[in-house]
Amino acid sequence: MDLKLDDDDLNSCVQCGLCLPHCPTFRVTGDETMSPRGRIQLMREVHYNDAPVTAEVVDAFATCVQCRGCEPACPSSVPYGHLMEQTRETLVDAGKMTPKWQQLALKPLANPRLLQAGSAALAVAAKTGLVPKRLGLPTDLPVRQEPLEASGTDVLMFTGCVMDAWQRDVHRATQRVLEAAGFGVTPTSDLAPCCGALQTHAGMTGDARSLAEAMMASLSQGQYAEAPIVVNSAGCGAAMKDYGHLLGTEEAAAFARRVFDASEFLADHVDKLEAVFESSGGAPVDLRVAVQDPCHLRHVQRVHEATRVVLKPFVRELVELNDDGLCCGAGGAYSVLQPELAGQIRDRKVEAIDLAAPDVVASANPGCSMHLAQADVATIHPMELVDRALTANG
Repeated sequence: MDLKLDDDDLNSCVQCGLCLPHCPTFRVTGDETMSPRGRIQLMREVHYNDAPVTAEVVDAFATCVQCRGCEPACPSSVPYGHLMEQTRETLVDAGKMTPKWQQLALKPLANPRLLQAGSAALAVAAKTGLVPKRLGLPTDLPVRQEPLEASGTDVLMFTGCVMDAWQRDVHRATQRVLEAAGFGVTPTSDLAPCCGALQTHAGMTGDARSLAEAMMASLSQGQYAEAPIVVNSAGCGAAMKDYGHLLGTEEAAAFARRVFDASEFLADHVDKLEAVFESSGGAPVDLRVAVQDPCHLRHVQRVHEATRVVLKPFVRELVELNDDGLCCGAGGAYSVLQPELAGQIRDRKVEAIDLAAPDVVASANPGCSMHLAQADVATIHPMELVDRALTANG
């Protein structure tokens, strides 16, 4: 079966195994087919030798969290994430992966009104205990929320789909921090309802391309044409920064260069935040904070140090997790589709958190924070901590 993989990319893996300690599914199973090099070998067998695509082969690809922790560790710079995305796209197109019900479940993400209605119904169901706990969904989902209001056009704040429906308070905090740094902010809201990250993970790359093209058209005209796009969800930011690869055009690559993680953007302006903080007589938030690096911030965007730069002046103490950034197991929809593996992966992360003994864990990705919260880990977005410090004496 032709997986439509680039031969140079596929053959760049030399099977050295240096990726193994950085792969969460291999760490919890010890199964070679659940490692990056094992999955690449399966790709080769299918792609070059027409090996049958059995249920076991599909499962090996489906159980990858797509954390891409293997990529920074790889001496050959194998583009594992892109290989996995293309493999999944081909298998989905062939009807061998991501069944129709999963594809339909992602459709509302691109429709804000439908998503808000569905989210409200889910919130009511969750509050009444009708949502199975195995789905890992929060029980405190908002039923109704006030809309976000623009304060200027210096920057666009990408609000996205699920995060806007479930964690709009994080957007409010992010907007206040950006404004404190001197920027007028336009929340994207219905202008760009979904980035396509979950669709790409699911192998629904055609849908992801359509969403990317719609976003580019919406956010690249008039007063928005050159504004930086600030993103406070690590997974969304990673997907948007990869539009050049996804669409294969210079226009898409130029759009991607406008995208910044919120901490990445504010790290260059932290002096402005500190000036506001000091002028108000502020005191750091009295918490011992552990930073949990979302995989798509650390391994894909590789801007995770910015979180520490931005947080340090505003909390009493920052502590590191001694696990070399190993995945927490959230993986977008992974924790819902692969709950057993996701739970085992999370257990290792919780052990590292317990050893650090923080008061709270700062995580810049909604999936990570919700997944950890299901294990009774107190989580908060870094922007919420900075906002708390800035507004404590406001």
